[in-house]
Amino acid sequence: MARDKFHSAVRRGLEKEGWKITHDPLRLEFGEDDRVEIDLGAQQVLGAQQAGNKIAVEIKSFLSDSALLDFHLALGQFLNYRLVLETIEPERILYLAIPLFAYESFFVRDLPRTAIQKYHVKLIVYDPKKEVIVQWQN
Repeated sequence: MARDKFHSAVRRGLEKEGWKITHDPLRLEFGEDDRVEIDLGAQQVLGAQQAGNKIAVEIKSFLSDSALLDFHLALGQFLNYRLVLETIEPERILYLAIPLFAYESFFVRDLPRTAIQKYHVKLIVYDPKKEVIVQWQN
């Protein structure tokens, strides 16, 4: 599976915030015939022996000519991945990572904003140039 153009930027941004990348990618089997690969699995360690929050992150670049098509694909993928995670690793929370420029230009529009709310999509907004996480949206 091809990595997203901003894969490394998101990974470094998460590491800067204290996340330990545990899977790159996170591979999950669903039933006998289906396998999914979520871009990153990470865990936040709260203490020396204590396991913290576990997340999975699907990274999107929104670089094609149609942000709406990119969104349709990302949302469908996100919902399927969340279904798999709820079944196999229910303690792991799925996030959709999107670049700051897409968040500011596309995700303010009515359709994506409403879909994000309706389907409870958790977002990580990242700056691909600075390689930092700008916002967590739960």
